[in-house]
Formats: sequence, C-alpha cells, structure tokens
Amino acid sequence: MANTILVGAQWGDEGKGKIIDVLTEEADIVVRTQGGNNAGHTVFIGEKKYVLHLVPSGILRPNKTCVIGNGVVIDPVSLVEEIEGLRKLKVRVDGSLFVSGTAHLVFPYHRELDGQREILKGKHKIGTTKRGIGPAYGDKADRTGLRMLDLINPERFEGQLKAKIRENNEVLKAFGAKPLSFKAVHEAYRKAGEQLKPFVCNTVLKLHEAMRGGAEILFEGAQGTFLDIDHGTYPFVTSSNTTSGGACTGSGIPPNRMDRVVGVMKAYSTRVGEGPLPTENPEIADLLHGMGREFGATTGRARRCGWFDAVATRHAAMVNGIDELAITNVDGLDTVDVIKVAIGYRAGGERLDYMPSDIEVFAKCEPIYAEFEGWKTPTDKIREWKKMPAKAKAYLKAISELTGAKLTIASTGPAREQTIFL
Repeated sequence: MANTILVGAQWGDEGKGKIIDVLTEEADIVVRTQGGNNAGHTVFIGEKKYVLHLVPSGILRPNKTCVIGNGVVIDPVSLVEEIEGLRKLKVRVDGSLFVSGTAHLVFPYHRELDGQREILKGKHKIGTTKRGIGPAYGDKADRTGLRMLDLINPERFEGQLKAKIRENNEVLKAFGAKPLSFKAVHEAYRKAGEQLKPFVCNTVLKLHEAMRGGAEILFEGAQGTFLDIDHGTYPFVTSSNTTSGGACTGSGIPPNRMDRVVGVMKAYSTRVGEGPLPTENPEIADLLHGMGREFGATTGRARRCGWFDAVATRHAAMVNGIDELAITNVDGLDTVDVIKVAIGYRAGGERLDYMPSDIEVFAKCEPIYAEFEGWKTPTDKIREWKKMPAKAKAYLKAISELTGAKLTIASTGPAREQTIFL
C-alpha cells in the first residue's frame, strides 16, 4: 500500500472511519495527524459499533500500531476515557498505541472560552462543538500552550498549570463565567497524566525507524477539506490543517515520503454547523434523516444535507493532490428518482466554475445542476462492481470524472464487507 494519506474531500463526516478501517488491513501503522476530540470516526464491525475520537481507527485491527501525532490537540481526560472504553470492549491498546510528547493539551478553560466566544458571536456563531479545540490551537500558535511532555513532568506541570488557570480565570470573569478550581483541574489532569505516561514517546523517531524497516503507514485525517483553517470556508472552519499537507506537519514525515492521497467523499454533500452549503436541499435531508442517517458521531447533531457538489470536490482534489477516490454512502441514494450534481455556480449574474475564496460570494452562489437518473434498487448487499446497477455506475463514474480523480472504492454501507474495490 506504501505511505498513504487519507483525507475528507468535503465538509467532514464523509465516512473516513470506515475507509480507514478497510485500508488498515494493508497498513502496518495508522497515524492521526490533526484535530482533537471534536472529530469522530464511526466503525461497524459485525454487530458492534465503535465511535472513536482521538485514537486512530486502526486500533480495531489486531497487530497494528497506532500513533497520535504531534499535530493533534489532546484532552487527556477524554483520551483516558476512550482508552478505558476500548479495553472494556477487549480491544488491545497497550503496546499498540503511542502518543506524541509534543502534542498540545486541551484544558477546561479552553472549553469554557470556546463556549463563551460562541455565545458572544450570537447569530454569527460558527457552530463549534465547544470542545476547546480552537482555543487550544490558539495557545499553541501563541506559544503559551502546554504539551504531553509537560503533563508527564509533575513538578513542571503544576507551576505551568497554576499560571494558566490564574490567567484564564481573569478572562473567564470578564465574560461573566465561573472561574475554574486549580485543585480540581490539577488533580484530574495529573491522574490522566500518570495513566497516559506509558503511551508517550518521540513519535517522529518511531515513525522514521519504522519506515526504514519497510513499514507502510496510513495517515488518518480528521474533519474535511472545507474545514481546513487555510483552505476551508473561513471562518466556518476548524482550527487545524485538515488537507493532505497537515499529514506531514502533524506527523513529522516529509512530503517526499508520501506515495498517494486517497480522498473520501459521500455520494452527496453534508456539513455540520454554520457556513455556506450551496447544494443544501431539505428534501434530501428529510430523506436521509428519516433513514436514521446523518447525525454527528461527536455531537449527535443532525447534519445539513444536499446534492453532490462537483465544483467543491474538484477544488478539494486540487488542493490535496488526490490520486484516488473512495465514494461512500452510495446506498443513501437508492430510492431517489432524479439525482442532481452541481457542475457550476451562478453568483451575481456570472457563472463560476471554481469555488470562491470570499465567503460572502460563496454564500450567494446558486448551483447549476446536471441531472442523473436514479437506479431505484438497493445496493447495500452488492459486493462486486460488475453487479452494481448500470445507472449507479454511470453516476459514480460521472462524479469521479467531474472531480478529476480516479474512483477506486465504492462503499454501500458502514460495514467492512459493504466495500467494492474497482
């Protein structure tokens, strides 16, 4: 498989967890490179459903090494809870999971600030998960953040945390929020630090040593291209680089050691939170929600849904250098008579064949649609490409061509076996 970067080619929630799980069969190591526990990957194995937030999805396969890289921001208490949950499900974590010592930490004051700032924005809110991810990355950029290396050094950590709690309590008081107890936060985080200490190491060295030994690595992206802090629909984005370049900076593996980029996209479009979604359509949203689909793994929020946006995903293919496509949730369109695909936008009387960088222009874009006949037959039990309905094949090939990347995987459901390789 060589070294593979897997990215979301839309607004997140593309079904990356399932595709990562499938591709992990051929990988030796799976690395999470950015984001925090604001992301969620859902994987179905048989009758069991696993929801992961910080631990790479590769942990669900035996004899695989999983790494949380330096680009991730970690809530230690949440990570301990996730590890304990996996242990209860008889998933082997000890000896399989490694955590970067230089990964930054998320604290309760980050979550409080996240929530208070969202309240202050009012109708201009971003739709954050309020997990404190943005403020944690803010401290990292401001060079005032604390890292895993600090957490496992008790004497140093106590002084650093005391100063941060004192500073942030002043800010919280200015918001009218309740100040935090240093004693309570310190106690919870020191306990988590002791539990996480055996997992912490220099993951950059570990990964390079593994590559020299011939290991093949899968780099697991969180969120999606249009939530990227630089290339997304700013300011309605996350606080990290969700595109393929983030896999390099978030792991310490240089670009010339990457062999391919796989982009994951749904057969339609969804996004959670605020911000433009040009192809948003209430009818398809009602259809998918009525099927019990499209609810967030992290928040449970109903996702906004719309038709496939070929203009946006073509941009994602360009920014990420996507070589191969994995198209998921094909079965979600099994009952639709006519399926639409946005092939251009119209804004201010002008046709646009690209995605505008200006959020105000993008918000005014109206999609120009091409229409495809629906296949009107179930695909969830199909396991071979040759058995797919001709109209489903035509649709998938069309969106692959419009996107400009080669279709290699079609997913017809959440289970491992509901995967068709072309």
